Amino acid sequence: MQNITTIILTHNENLHIERCIKSLLPFSKNIFIVDSFSTDNTIQIANSLGAIVKQNKWVNYAKQFNWGLENFAIDTEWIMRMDADEYVTEDLALEINNKINSLNEDVSGIILKRRVYFMNKWIKHGGYYPTYLLRIWRNGKGKCEERWMDEHIKLSEGKTIIFDNDIIDENLNNLTWWTNKHNSYATREAIDLLNIKYSFFDNTGIEGSLSSEQDKRKRWLKEKLYTHMPLFLRPFFYFIYRYILKLGFLDGIPGLIWHFLQGFWYRFLVDAKIYDIERRAKKENKKIPEVIKEYYKIEL
Repeated sequence: MQNITTIILTHNENLHIERCIKSLLPFSKNIFIVDSFSTDNTIQIANSLGAIVKQNKWVNYAKQFNWGLENFAIDTEWIMRMDADEYVTEDLALEINNKINSLNEDVSGIILKRRVYFMNKWIKHGGYYPTYLLRIWRNGKGKCEERWMDEHIKLSEGKTIIFDNDIIDENLNNLTWWTNKHNSYATREAIDLLNIKYSFFDNTGIEGSLSSEQDKRKRWLKEKLYTHMPLFLRPFFYFIYRYILKLGFLDGIPGLIWHFLQGFWYRFLVDAKIYDIERRAKKENKKIPEVIKEYYKIEL
């Protein structure tokens, strides 16, 4: 067993939490869970598998995760971030066990590849695989950037290395749950994009650049290109890019549903919320954060 602590955020994850924790047991010394007051048996399942659970009121992902970093007694050299509906493949667990102790001291972060399944279908195309994510880092050298959406772990120092094997993202809830969840995501994404435009609070995250690092390149495209494209047109362009140019149509019927809903409908909904917030701010002569707080009941 390696010198790793894994942190998971949960809210009503009884469908996923056992699968997630069991995949982590071969290499995690500690499994810590920050739960936002689940009403199902998530906590009981987690406790039965040896995880330690603390509860905290949800604000957004970044604040919740950083609360976990600050409030658990983490005594391991490495920390790992996992979502409850993800799990580690056996090959990745073996790779972690075989490699992590031999990494050079100047390596502070480990990037993993994420493989998404939707309706039992591996979404291989549309530019969606592999998605590279910094998920393991040395204790004290990483923190979740303070954003409302698209938050990443930011290293304070050191280099990164990419491991060969995958984590799997496979949510088992139905499509109604998925659309409700993405409605919530769309509000957070709208806040993030509005903040890029109006700068009403500071983002202390990674800086976008046209580098070889996927997260920095995507951030640059989002902040320098996508944000400045016309509302309602950019979801069309993005869907065409994903489904046609990046061969998303090869993912079959589940891929059509995925790429349309996640690549078009979701982003169109984000634009609609941006339009609604800006419209209300102009009509009522209010600032953007005031409208968000009043109409979307979110404390920024």
